[in-house]
Amino acid sequence: MNNVGKTLLLALIGIAFVGCASTEPAKETKEETKAAEVKPAPAPAAPARKADDTYNVVRGDHLWGISSKPMIYGNPYQWPLIYKANRNQIADADLIKPGQVFTIDRNASQGDVDAAIHHAKTRGEWKLGVTEESDKRYLAQ
Repeated sequence: MNNVGKTLLLALIGIAFVGCASTEPAKETKEETKAAEVKPAPAPAAPARKADDTYNVVRGDHLWGISSKPMIYGNPYQWPLIYKANRNQIADADLIKPGQVFTIDRNASQGDVDAAIHHAKTRGEWKLGVTEESDKRYLAQ
């Protein structure tokens, strides 16, 4: 075996041994034991965040995305609840503007939630800048 082969073989054997772990538990020094005993006090828990009752619209928002946020409804299909609660400032459900502040209905009945989800799933075609007839019927309920 030439010198290159011997060097390569020794390197491989060295790598194999370096990667092996001992089966005996490691012995701690006094300093390591003392350091392990001194633990910092846990940070105080952050106060639980309550659900938001309003939402400030930012660029890129849409009712579907707002409704899907965990602190809003956590369900994108409930967007019609936001639309209905803010119909005085939303002319077209497909066109909301940054800076609008929407009220989030936290007291919707299960019937209201079911109606909102049904509307979201069966709304049909929509056109930007136009209030669809299906939206008008939903708002009239």
